[in-house]
Amino acid sequence: MTAQSDTFLDRFGRFIAGRLQVESSGYQPYTPSDPETLLRVLVPGDILLIEGNQRISATIKYLTQSTWSHSALYVGDALPAPEDGSERPRLIEVNLGEGCVAVPLSKYRTYNTRICRANGLSPSDRDQVVGFMVERLGLKYDMKNIFDMLRYLFPVPMPVRWRRRAIAFGSGDPTRAICSSLIAQAYERINYPILPEVTLAPGRASAQSTYSRQEILHIRHHSLYTPRDFDLSPYFRIVKPTLEYGFDYKSVVWAHQA
Repeated sequence: MTAQSDTFLDRFGRFIAGRLQVESSGYQPYTPSDPETLLRVLVPGDILLIEGNQRISATIKYLTQSTWSHSALYVGDALPAPEDGSERPRLIEVNLGEGCVAVPLSKYRTYNTRICRANGLSPSDRDQVVGFMVERLGLKYDMKNIFDMLRYLFPVPMPVRWRRRAIAFGSGDPTRAICSSLIAQAYERINYPILPEVTLAPGRASAQSTYSRQEILHIRHHSLYTPRDFDLSPYFRIVKPTLEYGFDYKSVVWAHQA
């Protein structure tokens, strides 16, 4: 950002973003993500959901009624290894106040995570999804959207039916801070579904209530997707690293048997 564009709103925006990214104390993951195991299991195009322990994470989890507050797209070896020999960035994500960045798998070593994999994704479409995200590296977050960030700083109780719209309140651009909207846009480019189609055609599944139909139709735009939607999608498989290469429950040694 140039000095000319570094206004009071920009500085105030960075201050709020910093407050929202303060980590909560006492966070204890049940199944920490081992980067080596993730590297062995993940394939380009996979979505890594992260529980998160920041102030904004707690608000997003409340508004979406979900464990997952953040998501990142795995791009494999699409990005070059750093010349200094440090870990290769293999995830692309969008962060509040930072924008679209590439990070290594070790960033989420101490977090609960979940792998969501688009079922039946063709190699060419996989490349398009990865390429879409790589091309958007450096995309900046607009710090002038102060009001959009303030709604995370001062969350208030609200009915369930309003919570998703609370995430998308404002200009729409800041919803990228939730990260999932850019990933949804990447899959939208290849016409890959995330949430089911809503239809009233006889003999086909449909939402039963008027509100449900309106809500599902409303969230189909990429800017309103949340991390939970990839978890709930009937078109994304949940991949668990501990099961991918064989698991024998009889080989587990319990404390009372040791």
